Amino acid sequence: MTSVQVDKQHDGTDGAVGGGEGYQRGLGARQIQMIAIGGAIGTGLFLGAGKAIHKAGPSLILAYAIAGLVIFFIMRALGELLMYRPVSGSFSEYAREFVGPFAGFVTGWTYWLFWVVTGITEVTAAATYMTYWWDIPQWVSALVFTVILYGANLISVKLFGELEFWFSMVKVTAIIGMILICAGILTVGFSDAGDTATVAHLWNQGGFFPNGVGSTLMTLQIVMFAFLAVELVGVTAGESKDPKTVLPKAINTVPWRIAVFYVGALIMILSVVPWTEFQPGVSPFVAAFEKMGLGVGAAIVNFVVLTAALSSCNSGMYSTGRMLRDLSLNGQGPKVFTKLTKSGIPLLGTTFSAALMLVGVWINYVAPGKAFEYVVSFATISGMWAWIMILVCQIRYRAKANRGELPESSFKAPGAPYTSWFALAFIIMVIVMMGIDEGARVSLYCAPVWGLLLGVSYLVLKSRNPEGAAFAKRS
Repeated sequence: MTSVQVDKQHDGTDGAVGGGEGYQRGLGARQIQMIAIGGAIGTGLFLGAGKAIHKAGPSLILAYAIAGLVIFFIMRALGELLMYRPVSGSFSEYAREFVGPFAGFVTGWTYWLFWVVTGITEVTAAATYMTYWWDIPQWVSALVFTVILYGANLISVKLFGELEFWFSMVKVTAIIGMILICAGILTVGFSDAGDTATVAHLWNQGGFFPNGVGSTLMTLQIVMFAFLAVELVGVTAGESKDPKTVLPKAINTVPWRIAVFYVGALIMILSVVPWTEFQPGVSPFVAAFEKMGLGVGAAIVNFVVLTAALSSCNSGMYSTGRMLRDLSLNGQGPKVFTKLTKSGIPLLGTTFSAALMLVGVWINYVAPGKAFEYVVSFATISGMWAWIMILVCQIRYRAKANRGELPESSFKAPGAPYTSWFALAFIIMVIVMMGIDEGARVSLYCAPVWGLLLGVSYLVLKSRNPEGAAFAKRS
């Protein structure tokens, strides 16, 4: 890499930052804000919360609050890095610079795999939700959704942003509506749940920790999975119209997003309906509407969950193409993925990833067994790897900036590096909990296999080009 290229990277204002040559800055403040909001609201909340409530009871509220604080620390660490150098490669670029070329290689390919796997599960889930209204083959819906989202991602980054804006708007409106309905039931007493609704439900059925603190700790993996994708705002850095202004504002909305959409929504739902009436595999939002006697609510929530799944798949197609291009530009992926369309879209990288998502849907159709579930479980650990790299890179960047070796960021993470160390320790604790939980342990079995595959691939690439810039640590 030449010194001119390094200067451009550190400047963080050029459209070609961080190897992102050719991207168009088509994402405005409105779209970035909703991408940031939508990233924190997905099927993990709409569906996964049912299983977590069954395990932990009302104490799940505390689990989401603590995990939300950790997510805020992670996002502020990412924000500090983004203001130092806003790049489309994001975590992969930072890992390459502050840890080493192999770390960048692993981070880029792991985050790519995370979104491919997530895209597979979400488009399949979306097809399943369609059967609520129409009795059509699941693969037909999956194919239609994949083609539509793929086409939208190929037109322009602005269209991607618009889709995410409206997907997120649906999710946000639904949760706010649920909170207002629950508040009305608690104060006015309408609906079938009006006579029994009370905040005392939060401690009356066995206390705040009905199944013990241990059971609450075991839900942390579910809780953290619900927050996966909140870091996607970092991938949009190279295509934001004004990253220096827009990204800090989006990141600073994390606390109130979590407070309202997770903590607030759960407090309201568990106050109206006792936690003992929720079951795993059933959306707590659907269950709550049924208990209230508001039957139309089930259809509404089904539509909302459908949009949440499509939003996640849409994000997957967006991020996978960018991550593949970043890897290719740095000599750590096939060169063919570096090509962009005239509108600045990584056509081949997006196409390759979308094709793999279709293969996953086909596998799920012909053999929906345990093997597919094992692949899906890998999403959590691969997603948390990106968080680990963000924190490690921020700690190393801050140390260099304090020594005067690098320019200071205009958006410093408060309390760092201590908050970053705390967040790292928390993630490690969650991984330990996953190892204890028999149902989640399989994801830890997959990680070494993936790591071995990446290690071998990296050595092969390095042997073919031992003097290449892709294998020289940046300074």
